Amino acid sequence: MPDTPSTTPHPTPVTVIGLGPMGLALAEALLQHGHPTTVWNRTPEKADTLVTKGAHRARTAAEAISASPVTVLCLKDYATMYAVLDSAADALKGRALLNLNSGTPNEARAALSWATERNIAYLDGAIMVPPPLVGHPGSVFLYSGAQHVFDEHRATLASLGDPRYLGPDPSLAVLYNTALLDLMYATMNGFLHATALAGSANVPAATFAELALDWFMPAVVTATLTEQAPALDRGDYPGDAGTLEMNLHALDHITRTCVEQGIHSDQPQLMKAIAEQAIAQGHSGKNYLAVHEVFKNPPQPRLLG
Repeated sequence: MPDTPSTTPHPTPVTVIGLGPMGLALAEALLQHGHPTTVWNRTPEKADTLVTKGAHRARTAAEAISASPVTVLCLKDYATMYAVLDSAADALKGRALLNLNSGTPNEARAALSWATERNIAYLDGAIMVPPPLVGHPGSVFLYSGAQHVFDEHRATLASLGDPRYLGPDPSLAVLYNTALLDLMYATMNGFLHATALAGSANVPAATFAELALDWFMPAVVTATLTEQAPALDRGDYPGDAGTLEMNLHALDHITRTCVEQGIHSDQPQLMKAIAEQAIAQGHSGKNYLAVHEVFKNPPQPRLLG
C-alpha cells in the first residue's frame, strides 16, 4: 500500500464484497484514496480492521450493493459469485459490477450473460499483483467487457492500480490472466529445474541466479522473444540461425545430463518430445519457435508400440 494517504477527485462510493487477503487490500486502497467504502463478507469479523479505518460494514450483500453505484467483487470463483449475488441481484439493477474473480473464459462470458439479463453493467477483471502491491500506481489490473463501463469507472479503478482495458470481449481479462500465470509457472519451473541441475554440482542457488536472472533471462531469452514475437503471428520460423534439429540435439543433452546428475528429468523429456512432435508435423529445418504451432492445437494421441 502507498505510504501516505491520497485522495481521488470527487471519489465515488464503492462496495467491496469478499474480504480475503485480496479483498481486504482492495478495500484499504479505496479508503486511502478517499472513496466511501462499504464492505460485506460472509464472515463479518473479517471487516473489523476496515471498519476502524472508516469502512461501513453492511449486514447483507444486498445492503452493501445498495450503498454504492459500483460493487467490486473479489471472491473465489464464479460459482461463489452466483451463490452470493443470486439473492441480491435485484439490488444490482442499474449499477455496475466489477468482477475480479478467477475462472475460465467461458465462465466470464456466462457471467456477462447473467448480468445483462438482470440489467447490471458488468466488467470482468484480473488482478496481476499480490495483495501488498494493490494501490500502487504501477500495479497492473486487467479489464474486459463494455468500454463505457470501464470509462465511467476508470478513476475508481485507478485507485487500485494501473487499469488496462483489453477490449469488449469479457473473456479477455481472465484469458490474459491465465496466460500470464502459465508463463509465470513455466518460467519459475524452468529456473527451479535449472537451479537444481547446477546445484547437483554444489553450485549455490544465489550464485547461479546472478548469471541466470541478471544476464541470461533479460539479455538472451527476453531479448530474443521480444524480437521474434511478430514472427509468431506470421508463422514465420526461418532456421538460418539454428534449426529444430539442432535444438533437439541440445534438449537431448539436457535430458541425459539430468539423468547423469541424478535430478528430475521429466521436464526436459517433455520439451524434447514437443520438439520431436514439431519436426514430425513438418517443421523440420525451421527454428525452435516453430513449436508454437504444436502449442496452438490440442495434443495428438500417442501411438502405443
